[in-house]
Amino acid sequence: MQKTTVQMTRRAFIRAAGLAAGYALVGFHLTKDAFAAALDFAGLRQKAVYQADAEIYKSRKSQDNPMVKKLYDKNHGFLAKGPCGHISHELLHTHYQDRSAGVKALRSVGIKLKI
Repeated sequence: MQKTTVQMTRRAFIRAAGLAAGYALVGFHLTKDAFAAALDFAGLRQKAVYQADAEIYKSRKSQDNPMVKKLYDKNHGFLAKGPCGHISHELLHTHYQDRSAGVKALRSVGIKLKI
């Protein structure tokens, strides 16, 4: 007979312990109602965010945004040399930094990372 082990992350353990404590304290029916209310709230919040996005933010593309157009305005804009200019590249683009050496160093010492 083969022995199996179950590995549980710290977050999963805390979640399971919280659910067990909730069931023990308030009972299954109240916990079920609270969970359903939390799901309803999440659904309402999501609906409100999408509605605000559709109503408030008329320009969904950055090139249609009037403030971005003002930045690139040929006469008075801060980035007047255009979207592919040196200043706009330096200010608006991110740069990649390879951090794999640090991760390898941590793993070589025996630290397990969940990435």
